[in-house]
Amino acid sequence: MNKAQFVEAIALDANISKVEARRAVDAMIRITVQALREGERLTLTGLGTFSIQQRSERVGRNPRTGAAVKIPPRKVIKFHPTAEVE
Repeated sequence: MNKAQFVEAIALDANISKVEARRAVDAMIRITVQALREGERLTLTGLGTFSIQQRSERVGRNPRTGAAVKIPPRKVIKFHPTAEVE
């Protein structure tokens, strides 16, 4: 399912227009990104938890040459689903 299909499904389920559903989805994405940038966790009951994790520097391999490549530290988004998704 892509974003357009998601918006359409929300519009049908909530009995609202696609424009209103798109605004709601865009707002949800914007608020989620902002919360994660500020280091907060976002827990959506029945879905799961989004959080930021710091990955340390590590050594990887170039798949073509096999040469060692230094991968710098970075922050990544982690998602842990709720134990029971119906």
